[in-house]
Amino acid sequence: MDPAHPFPQLFNKSLNLIVRLRVTAGPRRLGPAGERLAVVQAPAILPRLIRLPHGARRHDYLLLGRLIKHYVPDLFPGAEILGSWFFRVTRNSELYFDEVDISNLLKAVEHEVHNRRKGHAVRLEIEADCPQAFSKKLLGELGLDEDDLYVIDGPLNPARLAALCDEIHEPELRDPPFVAPVAPALREGEDIFAVVRAGDVLLHHPYDSFGSVVDFLQQAAADPQVLAIKQTLYRTGGDPRIVGALMEAVRRGKQVTAVVELKARFDEANNIVWARKLEEAGVHVVYGLVGYKIHCKMTLVVRHEAGAIRRYLHLGTGNYNPSTAKIYTDLSLLTARADLCEDAANLFNVLTGICQFQDSRKFLVAPFTLHERMMALIAREADNARRGLPARIIAKMNSLVDPQIIGALYAASKAGVKIDLIVRGVCCLRPRVKGLSENISVRSIVGRFLEHSRIFYFENACNPEVFIGSADWMPRNFFRRIEVVFPVEDGRLRERIIAEVLALNLGDNVKARVLQSDGSHVRLGAPRDGAAVNSQGEFMRRALARAAEAGAPKPKGKRFPKVKVRARPG
Repeated sequence: MDPAHPFPQLFNKSLNLIVRLRVTAGPRRLGPAGERLAVVQAPAILPRLIRLPHGARRHDYLLLGRLIKHYVPDLFPGAEILGSWFFRVTRNSELYFDEVDISNLLKAVEHEVHNRRKGHAVRLEIEADCPQAFSKKLLGELGLDEDDLYVIDGPLNPARLAALCDEIHEPELRDPPFVAPVAPALREGEDIFAVVRAGDVLLHHPYDSFGSVVDFLQQAAADPQVLAIKQTLYRTGGDPRIVGALMEAVRRGKQVTAVVELKARFDEANNIVWARKLEEAGVHVVYGLVGYKIHCKMTLVVRHEAGAIRRYLHLGTGNYNPSTAKIYTDLSLLTARADLCEDAANLFNVLTGICQFQDSRKFLVAPFTLHERMMALIAREADNARRGLPARIIAKMNSLVDPQIIGALYAASKAGVKIDLIVRGVCCLRPRVKGLSENISVRSIVGRFLEHSRIFYFENACNPEVFIGSADWMPRNFFRRIEVVFPVEDGRLRERIIAEVLALNLGDNVKARVLQSDGSHVRLGAPRDGAAVNSQGEFMRRALARAAEAGAPKPKGKRFPKVKVRARPG
């Protein structure tokens, strides 16, 4: 770095070395002698873990950065290397454009995604032993303050170590293989429409195969009685089957509408590609509403049956992404209930046309009714507790941030409502605080699969209501996104969610961490006189057992231990 070589444009989260070197004068040296600083950028195309040759049962790896650091002298022949230190810059990845004034949202998002890697710097991470003078130099070049500096003792990007999971194949170092069986209600080859007409079908992913959702779409695309398909797409991944079914439906003469969320964070480029392919195939592609992300998960199929129109609906807590459906826990519902289908049709009209939101029959829809209804449901439990009626709240989500919801939960706790929260990520509520939240417990389950489902249980004076949907309890979900939360009205399915899904999550003593009032988490240990309960392992065992009882072949793999839980949570 000198007047002729200005500080380089460092891409977002790229791996770099700042090198301190001494240049001596000589007949072949261009430029002044003395101490200098240089920056070396690691090429993004190279793998970050380099496997070294060794025996068949041993695996040795070297981080790419260490390899480059070892050979830094070769990059500066004739110079004395005085030291080198890793650093990386995190840049603002928000997309900035005025949705009201732009003429083409697709092109605007495409342009912003291209510029994202050059956004304003917001964080500097640097090796622990880097001298303070050089970290200050980097902060100055990047326009950052001391508060933006993160000193790292170890690899700057530990996520790169995930590559080990793909490299090492010794079975004793890996989870036992699990292939999700088809849910007994949807045996392969059956007419999905006939099954759903007979009753609602609940799928618990990844324990029930997500292939059933793909089959639902593919059957709809091929069925000559299907007139139209409408679907929201937030994160689709690289699997072509979902969008392929939509394109096949167009080829067969059906009306197909896809509401593609271009602003799905870090999936924008992928969604742009799919949006263009869908448009080229003749799918009617829209990008939702100005100022709001479309985060709800629903597919509506319109079918001509016996001289009348009948609708079928898929609703879920997770994305239409067959890849992540293998590692995320989610719930989804296949239904032909008229009220739910009518609500979905009306919401699609809002997303694809110019009309006002009409009050829904069953849906709780953000930003219109969801927050208000959740506040009312919490308040009802508090009122029941004051009147001496049974009152209980169980809520499972990714994050709990909304201040009004937290305040309502505190008030319910003080009224005597027993509240169990299962929050995988950020939780801004403090449990077990005397006089405020003594009746609230918060746990997080971190296991083989990413806990992603959103479930909300309200005791309602011994007449329990269960809702599932796409929304966390966060301001962005309540007010800046289109979200759908819906009731599970089939008593058999509702009881399965209560007695199995929620009960096992609350009974987990292997993978659960319990949030303390000081903000720390304590990992539970299996009781000495009781069984160890790994909820995810038990879900796998039960899914395989159900498949075996239904006559499906049982996938090979290790057996998961059987555990007992109480029939109702609490």
